[in-house]
Amino acid sequence: MNKYSIGIDLGGTKVLSALVNKETGEVLSFVKKKTKKDKGIQKVIQKIINSVNELMGESGIGKENISEIGIGAAGQIDRKNGIILSAPNLDIENLNIKEILENEFKIPVYVGNDVEIATIGELFFGSGKNENDFVCIFVGTGIGSGIVQNGKIRYGATGTAGEIGHIVVDPGGRPCGCGGCGCLEAYASRLAIEKRITGALKKGRKSDIVNYLVEDKPIKTSMIRKALENKDELVLQILNEASDYLSSGLATVINFYNPKIIVLGGGLMDAIDYFYERTVQMAKVKSLPIPAQNIQFRKAKLGDFSGVTGAALMAEYRKNI
Repeated sequence: MNKYSIGIDLGGTKVLSALVNKETGEVLSFVKKKTKKDKGIQKVIQKIINSVNELMGESGIGKENISEIGIGAAGQIDRKNGIILSAPNLDIENLNIKEILENEFKIPVYVGNDVEIATIGELFFGSGKNENDFVCIFVGTGIGSGIVQNGKIRYGATGTAGEIGHIVVDPGGRPCGCGGCGCLEAYASRLAIEKRITGALKKGRKSDIVNYLVEDKPIKTSMIRKALENKDELVLQILNEASDYLSSGLATVINFYNPKIIVLGGGLMDAIDYFYERTVQMAKVKSLPIPAQNIQFRKAKLGDFSGVTGAALMAEYRKNI
């Protein structure tokens, strides 16, 4: 059996692809490209194909030594047929990515949700290793979660369990990419935070973050962290607001599902300790006393590689369920 596979994390802003040793979870090589979904889905598909070719070329490991390709996308997935049914953050509807990539590379392809693959990564080699019951929540362009119950991911009746980003925290509130209003990810995702900062700057609010901005480029997590380190009032206010909403969402998970562990991942959680620690503290305060006393919070151990590692291990995971 070939011990190498390729994992692809297809997100709203970036396509991250990696060659992974399935036995150790080691990322041997990786390629990161901007998604640029506004250029059209065919351009995105070509980026994915180019990334796989680059990985094989740089590593010297040919496709005859790669057992499978796994890909996760932010949206609702038909896992059996490998179709991305709906991915609002990518402007994708009914895309048979499995068929496209198998025709291109003649390698078996497995498709999952982006947070599902990140959860698999954390289950095999990250903060969920040797744990049977936990919830993985990732804060990025959107907000999603994976639920592990008795060592297996719980998919739900229609395969869409874990969409925490679309619990309603403000009825009739801000529009969300899903078509609804008032969803958690419209208030607490990295994209929501970026929009709030940009909107405040346009209204004339002063902020240290302007010293780090690059014209026509989005606000990066590193810029938010630098501004926060300089005690920037605007950034602190907006992060606190997002933390308030996110902690309410976490408290809902704690009260309703009563997990043993919540693993938190994504750039904001990984890079900004203040945001992580405040959110965790507030979630415990807002939860019922008994589950609040027992809940454990952990940061995702694999960082940016949670998704690609899990995608590369998707076939191994599915063999065992």
